[in-house]
Amino acid sequence: MLHLRLIVPAESTDEAVAVLESTVGTAHLVVLPGAARSPAGDVVMCDVAREAGDEVIGALRSLGIDRSGAISMEKMELTLSAHADRAEDEAPGEGVDAVLWEELTDVTHDESTFSVTYVSFLAVATMLAACGVMLDNAVLIVGAMAVGPEFGPLAGISTALVQRAPRLVARSLWALIGGFAIAMLMTAGFAWLMDGFGLFTRDMIDAERPNTAFIWQPDWMSFVVAFLAGIAGTLSLTSAKSGALIGVAISVTTVPAAANAAVAFSYSDYQQTIGSGQQLLANLGGIVLAGTLTLLLEKALWRRARRAQKPPASTPGASVRV
Repeated sequence: MLHLRLIVPAESTDEAVAVLESTVGTAHLVVLPGAARSPAGDVVMCDVAREAGDEVIGALRSLGIDRSGAISMEKMELTLSAHADRAEDEAPGEGVDAVLWEELTDVTHDESTFSVTYVSFLAVATMLAACGVMLDNAVLIVGAMAVGPEFGPLAGISTALVQRAPRLVARSLWALIGGFAIAMLMTAGFAWLMDGFGLFTRDMIDAERPNTAFIWQPDWMSFVVAFLAGIAGTLSLTSAKSGALIGVAISVTTVPAAANAAVAFSYSDYQQTIGSGQQLLANLGGIVLAGTLTLLLEKALWRRARRAQKPPASTPGASVRV
């Protein structure tokens, strides 16, 4: 269940309450007249089945409550109530499969911010991967993959395309392209510095490197793995199973490919630079394509579930005014 809290102008309270009472999947409706001070208005609270959350938020936004008041929603870890159980049973689909589009847009917006922290994580991850490719150390490569924050902008692009939000597309692209450009420049400088200290050598980049040579030798499997990882990552975000994102991060070679391209460029090995760049583009493209198609499918399935929705067997719990 989700807990919904609204600040509603007094003249709009009856409309908001009517929306909540008529929406399948709501329970525990409470109205506190005049309780809000900034902005002034009534406080309306209720619990909502996750699978009904997107419909409720959409209906409330159509009333302009997000502009005249406030809409807040948070996850509830435990709810013991027959009313809540009934609300979940009446709501279409399964809560774990529900997509809260407003939440997804907000999360990907935050993750797609071109910030000092984001660039720092990406640069450090790329430098770690550079050490991994030069030492042919798979452990360092996996560690660098886990540190890299690039899935946020990739998910932001997919979400923005499905939601038709051009500003978020531009914001995510800027974070992705700008972030990788800076990280790769810093990694090239890092490689030159390490070479000056004698820790990196030309022989290391020319060696066979059996554990990491795949990074600059892309093939169709690179795209397939990225596509599958994109599906898993998108499902993880939309179903709130964020634990799966670590598995996604260490499945694709975006950061290692960027690192190998930067190091190879610093040693004028343009064949590896081009190969690594192709690997990077294949991974980025596969993830974005998979994420977009997954979101489109989820959107279509939920639209179908709502059309097939049956009327509730009983009305939600009565509202309480204090």
